[in-house]
Amino acid sequence: MSIEPASMPAAAIPVEPAPLLAVNNLEVVYSDVILVLRGLNLKVPEGEIVALLGANGAGKSTTLKAISGLLKAEDGQITRGDVLFQGERMNGYEPDQIVRRGIFQVMEGRRIVADMSVHENLRLGAHTRRDKGVKDDLDMVYGYFPRLRERTGLAGYLSGGEQQMLAIGRALMTNPRLLILDEATEGLAPLVRAEIWRVLQRLKDGGQAILLIDKNVAALTRLAERHYIIEKGRIAWSGSSAELKADAALQKRYLGV
Repeated sequence: MSIEPASMPAAAIPVEPAPLLAVNNLEVVYSDVILVLRGLNLKVPEGEIVALLGANGAGKSTTLKAISGLLKAEDGQITRGDVLFQGERMNGYEPDQIVRRGIFQVMEGRRIVADMSVHENLRLGAHTRRDKGVKDDLDMVYGYFPRLRERTGLAGYLSGGEQQMLAIGRALMTNPRLLILDEATEGLAPLVRAEIWRVLQRLKDGGQAILLIDKNVAALTRLAERHYIIEKGRIAWSGSSAELKADAALQKRYLGV
């Protein structure tokens, strides 16, 4: 009687963990005519920094607004697709509901409250919180941006760079799981830009997930794990910093670098 050899167990296939944020087949139409996003897909894993790149008008800011619930009905509507955060579908949620779930966007133009003090602006970021960590987070923000602690007057008197620091600090006061930055260093002096990049590196080292738009490709490839290039509302390319840095033709074609 022959004896069949014992079957070997199949090797376990590693399962990739679900991303913190997943955008699937997203379409946005303006005025029922102009298709701005065309089946866009991207993901932000837990603890990673992801950059959106592309020419002006490619759909980068629209993508961020769709994720953050900031598209108004008169501006545009999501006609297809899903925005999933921690596995929960965000489509149709109001911006304040999305903030409470852990997403906060620093919009282009900063939008701080000019007639409130720096401290009041930061406390405003924590107005939805009921935990006991607010004071510690205030100290954390002042540690990231020491000059904000020195500014005791109205926020409207801050320089442009200081206002951007305040906008980022206010976002951090929401204790976000995902921080979204639209043109984080646009129009700022070189020293201020360098300071903001250093803070973003510290946030990365602490495990903060960030999705951002910026034109500084050199800084982004030092900071971000992965990049998405948007062209005419579609993802034209995605890959790692090493892949982006190694492909000069790709940078020239899509980014004019």
